[in-house]
Amino acid sequence: MKYRNLTNDILVSEVGYGTWGLGGKAYGHTDDDASVNLLKYSFDKGINFFDTADLYGRSESIVSKAFSGNRDKVVIATKGGTLPHSGFVMPQDFSGKYIEKALNKSLKVLGTDYIDLYQLHSPLINDLSDELFLTLEKFKSSGKVREIGVSTKSPEDAMNLIKKYNIKVLQVNYNMIDQRAKDIGLLDMASHNNVSIICRTPLVFGYLTGSMSGGEKLEDGDHRKNWPKDQLRMWADSTALFDKINNGKKRSQVQTALQFCLEHDSIKTVIPGMMKKSEIIENISIFDVEALSVDEFNKICNIYNSNTFYDNKAKSRGIQ
Repeated sequence: MKYRNLTNDILVSEVGYGTWGLGGKAYGHTDDDASVNLLKYSFDKGINFFDTADLYGRSESIVSKAFSGNRDKVVIATKGGTLPHSGFVMPQDFSGKYIEKALNKSLKVLGTDYIDLYQLHSPLINDLSDELFLTLEKFKSSGKVREIGVSTKSPEDAMNLIKKYNIKVLQVNYNMIDQRAKDIGLLDMASHNNVSIICRTPLVFGYLTGSMSGGEKLEDGDHRKNWPKDQLRMWADSTALFDKINNGKKRSQVQTALQFCLEHDSIKTVIPGMMKKSEIIENISIFDVEALSVDEFNKICNIYNSNTFYDNKAKSRGIQ
């Protein structure tokens, strides 16, 4: 495993662990004991960064059970502010009063007296207030939180947060078929301003693994059922465009996708969801296979620029 500095005093594994799928139905049924074992296994393999949220069902409690004896050896990030919902409409509360309540609840569920990174969960920029930031600073000064961050709705929001609020840790969508963060200059801005980026959706909800068709029967509660079928197929079909990148190489499609995300120095960790030990092994093995060359990186960018991977009307068309 390799590590990068999220902040001056927080070192994180370049491959982190997104735990949304372990908390309940987001990616299908899960077993809590099996999930705890997966987290422990990943830790044994060198992963030390675990991203969760109060919204992710049982995820926080599973993280607590997995690391109750190794709290000082792991970096736990959680989030608050977005309320339970289904579909794309997300009720939220980013008042200082609510966020303080949410933080204290997360501390209790996680079974810890501090959180390494506390993130606002997909806020609208206009919902952020001086009261909120005073509350966040109080978290840090009290020792309940080591660092504050924001899990953003869009790369544009992330840029505005850097400019207006000097946020030092931002979580954004970034992957081979969503390169907006690079194209609009967010990644370079982050490097210039000493801002750390956490890369979420590096595998696009599993559709960049090459193992999905887009026509799978998804369980009730699986968040991917919110997307129209043609959008899911568009994502699944995209993998064929990148097949030639790995011709003659021992890298898998997954490993190429993760290496692509880690190419920029502003990105400190990627947080794929992992539901099997085999997925953990494949993901952390990116350091054991041939690194992505500059030419291969540029070919991926050219494929992205020459194709369309997202239907802008998909969210408005709602659930299948």
